[in-house]
Amino acid sequence: MTEIAVPTAPEPTPIAPDQELEARLEAHRSELTGYAYRMLGSSFEADDAVQETLLRAWRNIDGFEGRSSLRSWLYRILTNVCLDMLGSRERRARPMDLRPAGSADEPLGERLPEVTWLEPIPDARVVPGAGDPAEVAVARESIRLAFVAALQHLPPRQRAVLILREVLRWRAAEVAELLDTSVASVNSALQRARATLSSAKARDEVVAEPMDEARRALLSRYVDAFERYDMDALTSLLREDATWNMPPYALWLQTHEDVVAWCLGPGLGCKGSRLIPTTANGSPAFGQYKPSPSGGWEPWSLQVLEVSGDRIAGITFFLDTARFFPMFGLPPRIDAERVAQA
Repeated sequence: MTEIAVPTAPEPTPIAPDQELEARLEAHRSELTGYAYRMLGSSFEADDAVQETLLRAWRNIDGFEGRSSLRSWLYRILTNVCLDMLGSRERRARPMDLRPAGSADEPLGERLPEVTWLEPIPDARVVPGAGDPAEVAVARESIRLAFVAALQHLPPRQRAVLILREVLRWRAAEVAELLDTSVASVNSALQRARATLSSAKARDEVVAEPMDEARRALLSRYVDAFERYDMDALTSLLREDATWNMPPYALWLQTHEDVVAWCLGPGLGCKGSRLIPTTANGSPAFGQYKPSPSGGWEPWSLQVLEVSGDRIAGITFFLDTARFFPMFGLPPRIDAERVAQA
Protein backbone atom coordinates (compact mmCIF):
# COMPACT_ATOMS: atom_id res chain seq x y z
CA MET A 1 0.00 0.00 0.00
CA THR A 2 1.26 3.42 -0.95
CA GLU A 3 1.84 5.65 2.02
CA ILE A 4 0.01 8.95 1.77
CA ALA A 5 2.00 11.94 2.90
CA VAL A 6 0.14 14.11 5.39
CA PRO A 7 0.84 17.81 4.82
CA THR A 8 2.19 19.62 7.81
CA ALA A 9 1.44 23.16 8.81
CA PRO A 10 4.17 25.59 7.86
CA GLU A 11 6.41 26.77 10.64
CA PRO A 12 5.42 30.24 11.83
CA THR A 13 7.68 32.96 10.56
CA PRO A 14 9.83 34.08 13.47
CA ILE A 15 9.45 37.69 14.52
CA ALA A 16 12.65 39.60 14.05
CA PRO A 17 13.98 41.25 17.23
CA ASP A 18 13.67 44.68 15.60
CA GLN A 19 10.03 44.06 14.77
CA GLU A 20 9.32 42.89 18.31
CA LEU A 21 10.96 45.98 19.80
CA GLU A 22 9.07 48.26 17.43
CA ALA A 23 5.77 46.65 18.44
CA ARG A 24 6.60 47.04 22.15
CA LEU A 25 7.43 50.71 21.68
CA GLU A 26 4.41 51.43 19.49
CA ALA A 27 2.09 49.92 22.10
CA HIS A 28 2.77 52.98 24.26
CA ARG A 29 2.31 55.64 21.55
CA SER A 30 -1.27 56.63 22.45
CA GLU A 31 -0.69 57.22 26.15
CA LEU A 32 2.64 58.94 25.47
CA THR A 33 0.92 61.26 22.99
CA GLY A 34 -1.69 62.15 25.60
CA TYR A 35 1.01 62.99 28.14
CA ALA A 36 2.99 65.07 25.62
CA TYR A 37 -0.15 66.93 24.52
CA ARG A 38 -1.02 67.89 28.09
CA MET A 39 2.55 69.07 28.61
CA LEU A 40 2.91 71.03 25.36
CA GLY A 41 -0.64 72.11 24.43
CA SER A 42 0.07 71.31 20.76
CA SER A 43 -1.05 68.22 18.88
CA PHE A 44 1.74 68.56 16.31
CA GLU A 45 4.45 69.14 18.91
CA ALA A 46 3.14 66.17 20.88
CA ASP A 47 3.57 63.94 17.83
CA ASP A 48 7.10 65.27 17.34
CA ALA A 49 7.99 64.70 20.99
CA VAL A 50 6.71 61.13 20.98
CA GLN A 51 8.50 60.35 17.73
CA GLU A 52 11.75 61.69 19.19
CA THR A 53 11.18 59.64 22.35
CA LEU A 54 10.67 56.39 20.46
CA LEU A 55 13.70 57.12 18.30
CA ARG A 56 15.88 57.72 21.38
CA ALA A 57 14.54 54.56 22.98
CA TRP A 58 15.32 52.57 19.83
CA ARG A 59 18.86 53.91 19.67
CA ASN A 60 19.56 53.36 23.37
CA ILE A 61 17.73 50.11 24.05
CA ASP A 62 21.04 48.35 24.73
CA GLY A 63 21.60 50.75 27.62
CA PHE A 64 18.16 50.01 29.12
CA GLU A 65 19.07 47.91 32.12
CA GLY A 66 15.56 46.97 33.14
CA ARG A 67 15.78 48.65 36.54
CA SER A 68 12.37 50.13 35.74
CA SER A 69 9.63 49.09 33.36
CA LEU A 70 9.88 49.97 29.67
CA ARG A 71 6.86 52.23 30.18
CA SER A 72 8.53 54.18 32.99
CA TRP A 73 11.71 54.51 30.94
CA LEU A 74 9.75 55.91 27.98
CA TYR A 75 8.02 58.44 30.25
CA ARG A 76 11.41 59.54 31.60
CA ILE A 77 12.72 60.10 28.07
CA LEU A 78 9.53 61.88 26.98
CA THR A 79 9.49 64.13 30.03
CA ASN A 80 13.02 65.28 29.24
CA VAL A 81 12.08 65.85 25.59
CA CYS A 82 9.06 67.95 26.61
CA LEU A 83 11.03 69.98 29.16
CA ASP A 84 13.66 70.71 26.50
CA MET A 85 10.96 71.75 24.01
CA LEU A 86 9.26 74.04 26.51
CA GLY A 87 12.46 75.81 27.56
CA SER A 88 11.69 79.50 27.97
CA ARG A 89 8.83 79.42 25.48
CA GLU A 90 5.64 81.34 26.24
CA ARG A 91 2.68 79.21 27.22
CA ARG A 92 0.03 78.37 24.65
CA ALA A 93 -3.33 79.95 25.39
CA ARG A 94 -6.91 80.47 24.34
CA PRO A 95 -8.31 83.88 23.37
CA MET A 96 -10.04 84.08 26.77
CA ASP A 97 -6.61 83.94 28.44
CA LEU A 98 -5.25 86.92 26.49
CA ARG A 99 -7.85 89.68 26.78
CA PRO A 100 -11.37 90.54 28.01
CA ALA A 101 -14.41 89.66 25.91
CA GLY A 102 -14.93 91.94 22.94
CA SER A 103 -17.95 93.01 20.93
CA ALA A 104 -19.14 92.20 17.43
CA ASP A 105 -18.43 95.71 16.16
CA GLU A 106 -14.71 95.47 16.98
CA PRO A 107 -12.25 94.76 14.17
CA LEU A 108 -11.10 91.17 14.07
CA GLY A 109 -7.47 92.19 14.40
CA GLU A 110 -4.37 90.46 13.14
CA ARG A 111 -3.76 86.73 13.03
CA LEU A 112 -1.41 85.80 15.85
CA PRO A 113 1.35 83.21 15.28
CA GLU A 114 0.58 79.49 15.55
CA VAL A 115 2.77 79.15 18.68
CA THR A 116 0.36 81.47 20.53
CA TRP A 117 -2.51 79.03 20.55
CA LEU A 118 -3.59 75.89 22.31
CA GLU A 119 -4.34 73.33 19.60
CA PRO A 120 -7.07 70.68 19.37
CA ILE A 121 -6.35 66.97 19.27
CA PRO A 122 -8.51 64.05 18.03
CA ASP A 123 -9.84 61.83 20.80
CA ALA A 124 -8.76 58.76 18.84
CA ARG A 125 -5.09 59.67 19.30
CA VAL A 126 -5.12 59.85 23.08
CA VAL A 127 -8.31 58.29 24.52
CA PRO A 128 -8.43 54.50 24.89
CA GLY A 129 -11.04 52.94 22.64
CA ALA A 130 -11.89 50.37 25.30
CA GLY A 131 -10.98 49.54 28.86
CA ASP A 132 -11.97 50.70 32.32
CA PRO A 133 -14.75 53.31 31.89
CA ALA A 134 -13.27 55.33 34.75
CA GLU A 135 -9.88 55.50 33.01
CA VAL A 136 -11.53 56.48 29.73
CA ALA A 137 -13.44 59.23 31.55
CA VAL A 138 -10.23 60.57 33.12
CA ALA A 139 -8.50 60.51 29.73
CA ARG A 140 -11.34 62.54 28.16
CA GLU A 141 -11.60 64.98 31.06
CA SER A 142 -7.85 65.63 31.15
CA ILE A 143 -7.59 66.67 27.49
CA ARG A 144 -10.41 69.24 27.61
CA LEU A 145 -9.36 72.55 26.16
CA ALA A 146 -10.05 74.32 29.45
CA PHE A 147 -8.00 71.85 31.48
CA VAL A 148 -5.03 71.79 29.09
CA ALA A 149 -5.13 75.60 28.94
CA ALA A 150 -5.03 75.68 32.74
CA LEU A 151 -2.03 73.33 32.75
CA GLN A 152 -0.13 75.86 30.66
CA HIS A 153 -0.17 78.24 33.64
CA LEU A 154 2.16 75.86 35.49
CA PRO A 155 5.96 75.85 35.25
CA PRO A 156 7.02 72.83 33.17
CA ARG A 157 8.23 70.62 36.04
CA GLN A 158 5.13 71.36 38.12
CA ARG A 159 3.08 70.53 35.05
CA ALA A 160 4.80 67.16 34.73
CA VAL A 161 4.28 66.41 38.43
CA LEU A 162 0.59 67.24 38.35
CA ILE A 163 -0.07 65.19 35.19
CA LEU A 164 1.88 62.19 36.46
CA ARG A 165 0.34 62.26 39.94
CA GLU A 166 -3.27 63.32 39.31
CA VAL A 167 -3.99 62.22 35.75
CA LEU A 168 -1.82 59.14 35.37
CA ARG A 169 -1.96 58.23 39.09
CA TRP A 170 1.74 57.59 39.56
CA ARG A 171 3.00 57.29 43.14
CA ALA A 172 5.08 60.15 44.50
CA ALA A 173 8.14 57.88 44.73
CA GLU A 174 7.78 56.93 41.05
CA VAL A 175 7.57 60.57 40.00
CA ALA A 176 10.57 61.44 42.19
CA GLU A 177 12.61 58.72 40.51
CA LEU A 178 11.55 59.87 37.03
CA LEU A 179 12.47 63.50 37.76
CA ASP A 180 15.63 62.66 39.77
CA THR A 181 14.33 64.49 42.81
CA SER A 182 12.94 63.75 46.27
CA VAL A 183 9.46 62.71 47.30
CA ALA A 184 9.24 65.87 49.40
CA SER A 185 10.00 68.00 46.33
CA VAL A 186 7.35 66.16 44.32
CA ASN A 187 4.74 66.70 47.04
CA SER A 188 5.65 70.37 47.32
CA ALA A 189 5.42 70.86 43.54
CA LEU A 190 2.05 69.12 43.47
CA GLN A 191 0.71 71.37 46.24
CA ARG A 192 1.82 74.50 44.37
CA ALA A 193 0.36 73.21 41.10
CA ARG A 194 -2.99 72.51 42.74
CA ALA A 195 -3.07 76.02 44.19
CA THR A 196 -2.44 77.53 40.76
CA LEU A 197 -5.17 75.46 39.09
CA SER A 198 -7.60 76.43 41.84
CA SER A 199 -7.16 80.12 41.10
CA ALA A 200 -10.14 81.86 39.56
CA LYS A 201 -8.26 82.63 36.35
CA ALA A 202 -7.21 79.06 35.63
CA ARG A 203 -10.30 77.21 36.83
CA ASP A 204 -13.16 76.11 34.57
CA GLU A 205 -16.44 74.57 35.67
CA VAL A 206 -17.24 72.76 32.42
CA VAL A 207 -16.85 69.01 32.89
CA ALA A 208 -16.64 66.46 30.10
CA GLU A 209 -19.74 64.28 30.46
CA PRO A 210 -20.52 60.97 28.72
CA MET A 211 -22.65 61.02 25.60
CA ASP A 212 -26.29 60.15 26.32
CA GLU A 213 -29.61 60.66 24.56
CA ALA A 214 -30.07 64.15 25.97
CA ARG A 215 -26.57 65.14 24.82
CA ARG A 216 -27.17 63.67 21.35
CA ALA A 217 -30.44 65.58 21.08
CA LEU A 218 -28.69 68.83 22.07
CA LEU A 219 -26.04 68.33 19.39
CA SER A 220 -28.67 67.47 16.81
CA ARG A 221 -30.51 70.71 17.59
CA TYR A 222 -27.23 72.60 17.36
CA VAL A 223 -26.43 71.19 13.90
CA ASP A 224 -29.95 71.98 12.70
CA ALA A 225 -29.84 75.55 14.07
CA PHE A 226 -26.36 76.28 12.71
CA GLU A 227 -27.01 74.87 9.24
CA ARG A 228 -30.30 76.80 8.99
CA TYR A 229 -28.55 79.83 10.48
CA ASP A 230 -31.47 80.30 12.84
CA MET A 231 -30.13 82.71 15.44
CA ASP A 232 -33.03 82.31 17.87
CA ALA A 233 -32.66 78.53 17.85
CA LEU A 234 -28.87 78.78 18.08
CA THR A 235 -28.72 81.15 21.05
CA SER A 236 -31.40 79.14 22.88
CA LEU A 237 -28.80 76.35 23.10
CA LEU A 238 -26.06 78.61 24.53
CA ARG A 239 -25.51 79.47 28.16
CA GLU A 240 -25.83 83.17 28.87
CA ASP A 241 -22.07 83.33 29.53
CA ALA A 242 -21.07 81.01 26.67
CA THR A 243 -17.77 81.89 24.98
CA TRP A 244 -17.39 82.21 21.20
CA ASN A 245 -13.77 82.36 20.03
CA MET A 246 -11.82 81.99 16.78
CA PRO A 247 -8.07 81.26 16.95
CA PRO A 248 -5.78 82.58 15.47
CA TYR A 249 -7.60 85.84 16.36
CA ALA A 250 -7.57 87.15 19.93
CA LEU A 251 -11.10 88.62 19.71
CA TRP A 252 -13.71 86.57 21.53
CA LEU A 253 -17.38 87.13 22.31
CA GLN A 254 -19.65 86.21 25.19
CA THR A 255 -23.17 87.70 25.03
CA HIS A 256 -25.98 86.34 22.88
CA GLU A 257 -26.35 89.78 21.35
CA ASP A 258 -22.72 89.87 20.21
CA VAL A 259 -22.87 86.31 18.88
CA VAL A 260 -25.93 87.15 16.77
CA ALA A 261 -24.43 90.46 15.61
CA TRP A 262 -21.25 88.67 14.59
CA CYS A 263 -23.05 85.87 12.74
CA LEU A 264 -25.23 88.32 10.83
CA GLY A 265 -22.38 90.78 10.26
CA PRO A 266 -18.71 89.78 9.77
CA GLY A 267 -19.59 86.09 9.95
CA LEU A 268 -22.44 86.16 7.44
CA GLY A 269 -20.35 84.12 4.98
CA CYS A 270 -20.98 81.11 7.25
CA LYS A 271 -24.69 81.14 6.40
CA GLY A 272 -25.54 77.90 4.60
CA SER A 273 -22.64 75.97 6.18
CA ARG A 274 -22.59 72.20 6.54
CA LEU A 275 -21.20 70.36 9.58
CA ILE A 276 -19.49 66.97 9.73
CA PRO A 277 -19.27 65.44 13.24
CA THR A 278 -16.04 64.34 14.89
CA THR A 279 -14.60 64.46 18.42
CA ALA A 280 -11.80 66.57 19.87
CA ASN A 281 -10.42 67.10 23.36
CA GLY A 282 -13.00 64.83 24.97
CA SER A 283 -15.75 67.00 23.49
CA PRO A 284 -18.12 66.95 20.52
CA ALA A 285 -16.67 68.68 17.48
CA PHE A 286 -17.58 69.44 13.88
CA GLY A 287 -15.79 70.17 10.66
CA GLN A 288 -17.50 73.31 9.34
CA TYR A 289 -17.70 73.91 5.58
CA LYS A 290 -19.05 77.22 4.28
CA PRO A 291 -20.53 77.76 0.80
CA SER A 292 -17.87 78.06 -1.90
CA PRO A 293 -18.13 80.55 -4.78
CA SER A 294 -17.21 77.68 -7.12
CA GLY A 295 -20.00 75.44 -5.81
CA GLY A 296 -20.19 72.98 -2.95
CA TRP A 297 -18.67 73.81 0.41
CA GLU A 298 -15.10 74.56 1.45
CA PRO A 299 -13.40 74.18 4.86
CA TRP A 300 -13.85 77.04 7.26
CA SER A 301 -13.29 75.84 10.84
CA LEU A 302 -12.98 72.97 13.23
CA GLN A 303 -15.64 73.68 15.85
CA VAL A 304 -15.02 72.26 19.35
CA LEU A 305 -18.04 72.52 21.67
CA GLU A 306 -17.89 72.61 25.45
CA VAL A 307 -21.16 71.34 26.86
CA SER A 308 -22.39 71.93 30.40
CA GLY A 309 -25.62 70.28 31.48
CA ASP A 310 -28.28 70.97 28.86
CA ARG A 311 -26.52 73.96 27.28
CA ILE A 312 -23.40 74.76 25.27
CA ALA A 313 -20.88 76.63 27.41
CA GLY A 314 -18.42 77.53 24.69
CA ILE A 315 -17.53 77.09 21.03
CA THR A 316 -14.00 77.36 19.68
CA PHE A 317 -13.67 77.81 15.92
CA PHE A 318 -10.17 76.72 14.93
CA LEU A 319 -9.68 78.39 11.56
CA ASP A 320 -6.42 76.72 10.48
CA THR A 321 -8.22 74.01 8.54
CA ALA A 322 -5.22 73.23 6.31
CA ARG A 323 -3.41 71.87 9.38
CA PHE A 324 -6.28 70.41 11.38
CA PHE A 325 -8.67 68.84 8.87
CA PRO A 326 -6.20 66.16 7.68
CA MET A 327 -5.43 65.26 11.30
CA PHE A 328 -9.14 64.69 11.97
CA GLY A 329 -9.71 62.79 8.72
CA LEU A 330 -12.08 65.48 7.43
CA PRO A 331 -12.51 65.83 3.64
CA PRO A 332 -10.87 68.78 1.82
CA ARG A 333 -14.28 69.97 0.58
CA ILE A 334 -17.92 68.88 0.24
CA ASP A 335 -19.55 68.61 -3.16
CA ALA A 336 -23.25 69.17 -3.73
CA GLU A 337 -23.64 65.56 -4.87
CA ARG A 338 -22.48 64.29 -1.50
CA VAL A 339 -25.05 66.38 0.36
CA ALA A 340 -27.82 65.27 -2.03
CA GLN A 341 -26.99 61.62 -1.35
CA ALA A 342 -26.87 62.08 2.43
